[in-house]
Amino acid sequence: MPGDFLTNYFIAPIIYAQGYNSINTSVYAVTFVIAAYLIFKLLKKINVKIDRKLVLAITPFVVIGSLFRVLYDAGFVTSQLFVSPSIYFVVFAITIIILFVSLFIQKRFKIGYHKTMFVTGLMIAAVTVGLFEVRNAAGAAIDIGIFLPIVIVLYFAKWGIENKIVLSLQMFDATTTFTSLQFFNYREQHVLPNVFINALGLGPISFIPLKAIAVVIVLILIDKYSDDKQFANYLKILIGILGAATSLRDFTRLVALV
Repeated sequence: MPGDFLTNYFIAPIIYAQGYNSINTSVYAVTFVIAAYLIFKLLKKINVKIDRKLVLAITPFVVIGSLFRVLYDAGFVTSQLFVSPSIYFVVFAITIIILFVSLFIQKRFKIGYHKTMFVTGLMIAAVTVGLFEVRNAAGAAIDIGIFLPIVIVLYFAKWGIENKIVLSLQMFDATTTFTSLQFFNYREQHVLPNVFINALGLGPISFIPLKAIAVVIVLILIDKYSDDKQFANYLKILIGILGAATSLRDFTRLVALV
């Protein structure tokens, strides 16, 4: 029955926090790719360049999305709108509305849209951060202690700054995942990480080198084969957002909820 299919593979995993499965993961992945392409076309249509101004503008909203997700885990909110994948649509709606308002202000008052967006997002994020308190300083220390050597190595690596930032964000996600799984009895809810972790038989530590290899390869391929600089920047921003969003969510949950 179609209703049973939707319940088993999409509704129940959200309501009962069962994690992801191969079916909903595939559907969400295809949806993400389509949405990402449409957003790229929209940005070009409204003449928003894919540059550092855009990164500055959307950074607070990546933080907001991560914190909103943890609000649900913490019990501050109970609406399913704050659970993946619906949280992405909620944050996107907020971001796009503020983007258009900021573009209007830019046109009317000559204030850069990125400044309005950044300040607005920063205020929302600041209010949200105030709802949490540090309950697991040890978890934060372990995670940062593992992550810092990676950052130091990347700092001295001869590679483009954009690539190093994107890789750093993804590696923070990897170290936070490892710390949470290895030391604090969390469980991995995503399909692919579970497959790789279980296949290698090395436990959560395998996630760190695997993610590093995968991200480095993707970034090299983007640099080598993308002729459209704007599109290459966009792809890197997306990879960075994915790493930042998941790492901030997991890090906040690790530090504030344990």
